[in-house]
Amino acid sequence: MLSLRQIQLSYQTGKQPVPILRDVNLEVAAGQVVVVLGPNGAGKSSLLKVASGEVVPQSGEVHFNGQLLSSCSPAEKALHMAVLPQQSLLNFPFTVEEVVMLGRTPHNTGLVIDQDIVTQALRSTDSDYLREQTYTSLSGGEKQRVQLARVLAQVWQSEDQRQRVVILDEPTSALDYAHQQMVASLLREHSSNGCSVITAMHDLNLAAQCADQLVLMCCGQVRAVGSPDEVLQEDLLQEVFQVAFHRVTHPQTGRPWLLC
Repeated sequence: MLSLRQIQLSYQTGKQPVPILRDVNLEVAAGQVVVVLGPNGAGKSSLLKVASGEVVPQSGEVHFNGQLLSSCSPAEKALHMAVLPQQSLLNFPFTVEEVVMLGRTPHNTGLVIDQDIVTQALRSTDSDYLREQTYTSLSGGEKQRVQLARVLAQVWQSEDQRQRVVILDEPTSALDYAHQQMVASLLREHSSNGCSVITAMHDLNLAAQCADQLVLMCCGQVRAVGSPDEVLQEDLLQEVFQVAFHRVTHPQTGRPWLLC
């Protein structure tokens, strides 16, 4: 339902273009959680920006729900795709409830349904107790959970036969350990309801916990794609991250767990 084919992206700095993404191919299936991994500067955020249509690549194509993403109108895309960037700048004195309600703007479902969805989204991100607070007064982690609620509210339910996707750039970066675990479970829950997820993360163990598919990037290229068991190989990770990892099996989930 989301396909990136032969993506090439570079930025012009001085006389020579600097390559950012090189021949990137990625397929995100309906109801799948895809986590993009890699060191700083690997191209993770650029990949997500191309996938969302924020950045147009020099060559290659992005297809979404069977058509070119570039041919989708913003209003049409907003009905089925929600994006959470690394930083969400909002300096207006909106209440938390008003911020999350912004996610319902593309829809014409009525105030009663929208308010119910906002309530569910706030509860799912442990933000309901913040509902009446001013957004600008919140801590960094609270703001991140509220923004996640806004994004989820945008694609909370399907109103037609087209697939939904959320694109999240490091959604757990400002969160404590308990809320990181909450987000991992939340992504799995929404994927089981048919909403695809593509997200960038730095925590390899958290990625292994929630991902159906991992995409390991380095220097703008995809080095490996596959299940956590296939991608999280000690030698490959050491080559990409320049850190020695020791891999064990988590006793409860049976998934890879990395020590370094």
